[in-house]
Amino acid sequence: MNDSYDVVIVGGAVIGSAVAYFLTANPDFNGRVLVVERDPTYRYAATSLSAASIRMQFSNPVNVKISQFGSAFIRDFARIMQVAGEAPPELNFHPGGYLFLAGTPGQEQTLRENHDVQRACGADVVLWGPEDLARAFPHLRVDGIRLASYGQSGEGWFSNTGLMNGFRAKARAQGADLVTDEVVAIGRDGARVTSVTLKSGAVVQAGTVVNASGPRAALTARMAGLDVPVEPRKRTLFVFDCARTPEGSARVNGGRLPLMIDPTGVFCRPEGRYFLSGAAPVEDPAVDWDDFEPRYGEFEDIVWPALAERSPAFEAIKVVNQWAGHYDFNTLDHNLIVGRHPEVTNFIFANGFSGHGLQQGPAAGRGVAELITYGGFRTLDLSEVGYERVALGRPFLEKAVI
Repeated sequence: MNDSYDVVIVGGAVIGSAVAYFLTANPDFNGRVLVVERDPTYRYAATSLSAASIRMQFSNPVNVKISQFGSAFIRDFARIMQVAGEAPPELNFHPGGYLFLAGTPGQEQTLRENHDVQRACGADVVLWGPEDLARAFPHLRVDGIRLASYGQSGEGWFSNTGLMNGFRAKARAQGADLVTDEVVAIGRDGARVTSVTLKSGAVVQAGTVVNASGPRAALTARMAGLDVPVEPRKRTLFVFDCARTPEGSARVNGGRLPLMIDPTGVFCRPEGRYFLSGAAPVEDPAVDWDDFEPRYGEFEDIVWPALAERSPAFEAIKVVNQWAGHYDFNTLDHNLIVGRHPEVTNFIFANGFSGHGLQQGPAAGRGVAELITYGGFRTLDLSEVGYERVALGRPFLEKAVI
């Protein structure tokens, strides 16, 4: 590790590693990159504990386009991330699609409005009435369902750590330095950050600092005398076995079931021979950064009743595993913040993904790298999700947040 870098990235999970990859892959960037990660095991990283899925079904064109790039990038990931002399990284992408169900007039209207946006962006999404839904997925009870939105291609789930480790390995092979340490202070001289101090005692001069510290984003920002409305929110995921699995019963997509979002907000998708499920809690306070105790009662109180109501196949199920992870929750509008601070312009935010970090990581990493290399976005314009809206208290509207 040197004592001076053009770019210091605080946080080495999927967002920080994506930034490092895109910087070092760009022939127009010739600076030195340092990634600082406090936990080399990534045991509690939001990346490692996420459900690791991707969808096109958003309500805002920017989010749809972010996922379209992410989906294409994931499909070609093994080739792009190949490191000489090593096996290509495999993400084991499962193209199961997403299935949103609407049970109220308001939900139906939202699905129709979202569908118009998605189709205008070229997303392969269809709307179904109850009869079409029952024909495609005969295990479902469609009573009370007014409309369904189904992603026919480009949506699914994949290896979360595979994505992160692929970015990390390729960034390192391209010249980035990755260190296990913790940023404990950020030096600032007026309108510029100048350095980071590490827990080991090292002081590293920095031309640009990128905040990619996930749920700890606010802590990192405060070191520079700045604020970002991000806090850790706990999400518990449950893996369950099913006495009579409906996987394989679908009459579309080779029999594969999708990631289904029930009108109650409960979601469920296949996970090997099991199923993965969860829901937003009824009460959703900020939690301590080290609080990863699952909320065990959510399964019987929220998840199981909704699933059993939706399908007789889910009446006899048994939890075989559960864990809790953190959303880096943007309290302003539940959407990513990617961009420079308007006053401290060499401090860049890549925060607040609110559960969408895995799927939005490739586009966010590319966008931050473009900001640093060219001074602006060159491919997909992410200015709508910049920090300026935070400073103005102007939310970026996205209606399809799970």
